[in-house]
Amino acid sequence: MVYGIVGLKTHCKLALVIRQEEGKLKRYCHIGTGNYNPKTARFYEDYGLLTSRDEVGEDVAKLFNRLSAYAEDLSFKELLVSPVGVRHGLTQLIDAEAANAIAGKSSGIQIKLNSLVDEQIIDSLYRASQAGVPIDILVRGMCALRPGVPGLSETIKVRSVLGRYLEHSRVFRFDNAGDAIVYIGSADMMHRNLDRRVETLVRLRQADHLAEMKNLFALGMSDTSHSWHLAPEGVWLKNGGKIATTEYIDVQDQIMKSVLAKKAGTI
Repeated sequence: MVYGIVGLKTHCKLALVIRQEEGKLKRYCHIGTGNYNPKTARFYEDYGLLTSRDEVGEDVAKLFNRLSAYAEDLSFKELLVSPVGVRHGLTQLIDAEAANAIAGKSSGIQIKLNSLVDEQIIDSLYRASQAGVPIDILVRGMCALRPGVPGLSETIKVRSVLGRYLEHSRVFRFDNAGDAIVYIGSADMMHRNLDRRVETLVRLRQADHLAEMKNLFALGMSDTSHSWHLAPEGVWLKNGGKIATTEYIDVQDQIMKSVLAKKAGTI
């Protein structure tokens, strides 16, 4: 039994299986947003990536070596790892979207998480908004960012989805001038996650995975979906304070229907 690095809570959700296949070692990795807990798995909404991509396997093996022994090389190809790399990596991606907007290229930031209180991340999002980047945020709990403030955050929308399951996944999507960069993982934008915990975000590469995350934000941020909207004054308004002429879509029910249809092979 190994408990990780002294002084840092290991909060990342990783599993690594190494098999010998045809005389070679093959790594199979799972990187998730949720706990490996059979009880919470029944009530939490989460995402996970199961992959045998060599680059991810090398990164995960390197991180396990760091957590269980000593690893001098802490550079990663497909992972962002805190307490060093998550804030820095996300800030770079946010700043790149701002640069794209200023250069007249397509840009956009979409973030789904539990809490958003880190000042550096929030300041980066404000700067991106002032550069003209459209920003969508789905947050379950604490949010210290104020959206829609003139001259500060006019292009930012913040929504919160409450439903049958506890919203728990963390997803970070960047337009990247039309070639989207998407990460999922364990980290919220809080000091404890970014400075005092071992957290991981993994980049998604597969086309259907990227499309699924794009659809997630389209559904969650839609004006026809049931959600709470954060106003510039810091007040949460049910469905933006509007009275719908038709029934609002339940985001979680819609996602469950899509998953069941996929399992049944109808889509």
